[in-house]
Amino acid sequence: MNTYEDRRFAVASLPDLSVSVIICAYTEARWDDLCAAVATLWTQQAPPYEVIVVVDHNPALLERARNAPELQGAQVLANSGPRGLSGARNAGVAHARGAILAFLDDDAIPEPDWLAQLLQAFHDARVIAAGGAIEPLWPGTRPEWFPEEFDWVVGCTYRGVPTAPTPVQRLIGCNMSFRREAFELAGYFRSEIGQVGNDLMRSDDTEFTIRLWQRCSDRILLFVPQARVRHRVTEGRASWRYFRSRCYAEGFSKAQMARLVGSRDALAAERSYVARTLPAGVARGLVETVSGRDVGGIRRAGAILAGLAITGFGYVTGTLVGRLDTQRRRGLSRYLLPRGAQ
Repeated sequence: MNTYEDRRFAVASLPDLSVSVIICAYTEARWDDLCAAVATLWTQQAPPYEVIVVVDHNPALLERARNAPELQGAQVLANSGPRGLSGARNAGVAHARGAILAFLDDDAIPEPDWLAQLLQAFHDARVIAAGGAIEPLWPGTRPEWFPEEFDWVVGCTYRGVPTAPTPVQRLIGCNMSFRREAFELAGYFRSEIGQVGNDLMRSDDTEFTIRLWQRCSDRILLFVPQARVRHRVTEGRASWRYFRSRCYAEGFSKAQMARLVGSRDALAAERSYVARTLPAGVARGLVETVSGRDVGGIRRAGAILAGLAITGFGYVTGTLVGRLDTQRRRGLSRYLLPRGAQ
């Protein structure tokens, strides 16, 4: 079977591929990164039509951003919806005027051809969304125990994702883009499962793209690995403590998401990841240690096994909590409803 890029798709005439880039920010601690991200957007090979910075319920940051010469040219607005990343993204969507809406994290730096690579995907009229690769920008060198198979822990793409343009079921929020009609077809990001501040629970981007994929079976969500951004990893995120916490939170969040989109679709990518990617990573680490090429290999193998166990525990816990909550709400409904109305 041919790969996606080998197939001959009819290229539609799309005169308007104007792009609105939306960046959501909530803390002044990332100020320098935010300014750097905005600056690189104006030097893209395919410059955006507009850059929108949405400040999430932080008056001091909002005031600073509106008066900062470093953000000149960008539109700065406040998230007037629910606090959190989902509300900020939805505020950006409502304000944007471009035909394509692209999302970039406030601590990510796009490569010069980032938008050009994403726009190339939209030359195919069937592509309704496109996202790219996210590479970790470590504070120093990568910790020798940190396996590439778990780069999703720090918000990046991981070993095992496609290396050529490929239709997928989900995209990552740090590097994703949509035709405007995607939000007409699938609605908006769900605030109840989105990240709030430093909270590790998050799955609104994954849930939204799966929901879009479910509702648009004749359209394509395309992963374009050549559309690259570099995502800053802080010292705290490069720690074993953060690794453990993020794995548990991911499992718990997946259970929440499964209740919304169904466990079959929520875990579709994870089945291949657990069955193929992780065993290969463990084997690679052991071979590297035994052969003497890299003594840290056995630590990475151990981190993969531990990460899998912790994530699984988070998923089981989240599933049980969800079931108990459902039973509680059903019981409360029976108690409140008048007799005979159940």
